[in-house]
Amino acid sequence: MKTIDELLAEGVGGKRVFVRADLNVPLDGTTITDDGRIRAVLPTVARLAEAGARVVVASHLGRPKGAPEPAFSLAPAAARLGELLGADVAFATDTVGDSAKAVVAGLADGQVAVIENLRFNPGETSKDDAERGAFADELAELADLYVGDGFGAVHRKHASVVDLPARLPHAAGGLIATEVAVLKKLTDDVRRPYAVVLGGAKVSDKLGVIDHLLEKADRILIGGGMLFTFLKAQGHEIGSSLVQEDQIPAVQEYLKRADERGVEFVLPVDVLVAAEFPDLRTKAPAHPDTVAADAIPAGKMGLDIGPETGRLYASKLADAETVFWNGPMGVFEHPDYAEGTRAVAQALVDSPGFSVVGGGDSAAAVRILGFDENAFGHISTGGGASLEYLEGKTLPGLAALED
Repeated sequence: MKTIDELLAEGVGGKRVFVRADLNVPLDGTTITDDGRIRAVLPTVARLAEAGARVVVASHLGRPKGAPEPAFSLAPAAARLGELLGADVAFATDTVGDSAKAVVAGLADGQVAVIENLRFNPGETSKDDAERGAFADELAELADLYVGDGFGAVHRKHASVVDLPARLPHAAGGLIATEVAVLKKLTDDVRRPYAVVLGGAKVSDKLGVIDHLLEKADRILIGGGMLFTFLKAQGHEIGSSLVQEDQIPAVQEYLKRADERGVEFVLPVDVLVAAEFPDLRTKAPAHPDTVAADAIPAGKMGLDIGPETGRLYASKLADAETVFWNGPMGVFEHPDYAEGTRAVAQALVDSPGFSVVGGGDSAAAVRILGFDENAFGHISTGGGASLEYLEGKTLPGLAALED
């Protein structure tokens, strides 16, 4: 896999360099609520611009259905990229149409442009190879070189991720190189004890990684909405908490395998419960109750791990030499249900080992809760990509960058 260092050494001055970034940032209207993914690709864009390249940045945002949707425009991300670069960033209002062609043609050496959301074109996500290829052909007309640096999208077989690098000389950007190096620390020659913290809403999203980590981890800690499927699998009452009934047999099998292999599976001992889901817009006080994890009352739903569990999990992470965390412990967006996620984040900060925050909501949570990003070993930009890598899957976007 060619690196950006090698590409720069060959010279990029005056060349149009297509950077497939991940600018899929959360928006409140047109306001970016977390610019972490933009800042993550900033070094690659800046290095190319400083070397005299004409940089064309492209990304998806959200899940539009193959046609323009104003709510998913990349215009706010382009504006924020310009602020961070300290330079004007041109913005094309389409992907491969007249606006994109004119904006790219108007770039001078060292200037940067962002084209509109790639998923506004149905060819980007099409399952038809010919349709994807046709879109990639049009994108290729905008550039001379390709740099893949959107780690959050490398698990997708999309035109800009897989088909385009097949049509242009290509290299991996600095962000992808860093992400892969970090993930290798979680899969090859892991320093032990190796602890994994998994949260989020659905246990089905984590089944593959749990299956794979049962062969590698020393202990697995469970939180978030998925924990209630585990509690139900153990025969406990969970009130009106989120549960995936169809996943209970798989969870029971994993608990059995963990016991047989000596992997410590740690579940909450207490949880915060309420009669209804909190209002995340007004953040009105929710007044939750703390109950034992095996005694959730009927009509109440669990919304965060409890304080005793927070202390338990901190103790299980204190001696870990390697920690991987993916998924919040509760509805962290509401202050009444943020303490479980805060406890895990603080435990990673306090741990002397190498800690990796696995993208997505976990990465957003550490920033929203006010933690210094530099206090963690690494904060990934790609939750889904990280999980699939840890499952041992081949990621199409990485394979496409191989020489």
